[in-house]
Amino acid sequence: MKITVNGDEITQAEATTVLRLLEKLALNAPGTALALNASILPRTQWEHHALRDGDELVIFQAIAGG
Repeated sequence: MKITVNGDEITQAEATTVLRLLEKLALNAPGTALALNASILPRTQWEHHALRDGDELVIFQAIAGG
């Protein structure tokens, strides 16, 4: 299965969830948010949402400032 993460194509041999992929890529830091196929996916759904071939993830870090 092929998944695009921040514009880079990743080949995943087996089915996985959003959370497992983020942990594998070391991208599950506090303040992380993501869009799946151009829609925000709440963190509460990451553990259970199965990725599909062709999915596109955009991962970003929330930044506070003033």
